Amino acid sequence: MRRSAIDAWVEHADVLNPGGTYASGRRAQSVLAQAREIVAEALGCEPIEVIFTGSGTEADNLAVRGFVNAAVAKGETPQVVTTPIEHPAVRETVQALSRSIGGLVVDYLPVSSSGHVGDLSALNAPATVAAVMWANNETGAIQPIEDVAAQCQTTGTPLHVDAVQVVGHLPVDFSTLGATTLAASAHKFGGPRGVGLLLTKRSPVPAPVLTGGGQQRGIRPGTQDVAGAIATAVALKEAVGEIDEEKQRLTELTARLKQGLEGSVDKLEIYTHSPHLPGHLFVSFPGAEADSLIMLFDSLGIEVAAGSACSSGVNRASHVLEAMGVEEKTSRGAIRFTLGRTTTDEDVDYLLAQAPGVVERARRAGMA
Repeated sequence: MRRSAIDAWVEHADVLNPGGTYASGRRAQSVLAQAREIVAEALGCEPIEVIFTGSGTEADNLAVRGFVNAAVAKGETPQVVTTPIEHPAVRETVQALSRSIGGLVVDYLPVSSSGHVGDLSALNAPATVAAVMWANNETGAIQPIEDVAAQCQTTGTPLHVDAVQVVGHLPVDFSTLGATTLAASAHKFGGPRGVGLLLTKRSPVPAPVLTGGGQQRGIRPGTQDVAGAIATAVALKEAVGEIDEEKQRLTELTARLKQGLEGSVDKLEIYTHSPHLPGHLFVSFPGAEADSLIMLFDSLGIEVAAGSACSSGVNRASHVLEAMGVEEKTSRGAIRFTLGRTTTDEDVDYLLAQAPGVVERARRAGMA
């Protein structure tokens, strides 16, 4: 969490309910409005389009479930277009809707061996909603989201974009992009955990998933976390101001990490291909289990992940690598290195010095 976000949160921790019409409520509403304006300026949208949520997962659910629910309410048979590499917040939401709504149709945009969407033909016909991530959380692959948005506009299909990995790391202009809704998560750019963002056009609007007091256009009713909102806005503004410098720095660090691993570890498989996020490197060490690699690196103070960190602590074979055509015996040795604003040259040097020994020990332990 950025120092600026911590300071903003502490400064406003005593702010009361922004729904109150008394003086303290008006003060809270003023801070909340300021947060919306800061976010809107950073992401190229209108303040009224900014919805504060409890997480990126909630934002994804509000959009995908909301558009499907709106179709069901009209008596329509919902059709969803998505990809096989979505974060569980979208992937499992679509699967749950398929189980609960009879007749719901799901079409998938295929991905290439590089992890990028290429064939957009499933978007040639109108759909209830298209849910396509901007950048993959495992491989870092940046998807052709502008092309997806253009195709959706042609057919009038609402487009939800999971931009959790992108916001604060790459430039985002919501009005220019042409998406209908977009999800982000504060902790990805140095804001507080437990705060998300959903950008929502004035129309079409997803039907509410929750009912209550009608706050935030009724899309996400409930008393807002004002301190969390202003801390998120402050962190986002700072992150957006650093994008160019950080992109260059992380690109160079990640390239050095990749080159160092290729030069020191044999039988290395690289699954991060251009275009990709500057700080992502997803690799496999065939013959080793990801669990072993994670524990061995962790014992040395190096924190790595196997796929998403949002799977309740359970490491499974990556559905992303499966969609890319990678065999399970290889994908089971895949781990993700994610470099960020706190990562230093010394961190990369230390990792490269430790990696050969860790991989050797993990391979000796073998596959389960």
